[in-house]
Amino acid sequence: RGPYSGPDDGNTEGPFEERFIVSARRQYLRGTETVMAARLEGRQPVLLTVRANSLSKQITTDWQARDVRSGAWVGTKWTGITYAIKAINPTEDRAWIDILVESGVAS
Repeated sequence: RGPYSGPDDGNTEGPFEERFIVSARRQYLRGTETVMAARLEGRQPVLLTVRANSLSKQITTDWQARDVRSGAWVGTKWTGITYAIKAINPTEDRAWIDILVESGVAS
């Protein structure tokens, strides 16, 4: 979690707070017309799958997901990938949660 840098970062409600770190399976979506259109606009739709537990069940579409292996904090800015959470769905067996996210979108 980095410190808040003020209004120039585009975040009007304050800084995002890191809640927890969890392992996730990342699957890049491809093939559909919607996915192709998103890529043309510079957005990358991804499906993250996490184990369902008391932490992951708190996730909402107001949150962001951050790939902690993709970057580092440089001053107050994260240099890695940040995803906007678009949809959250439990799997049929309720053991996992599928989270549809997009990188390359304004947050």
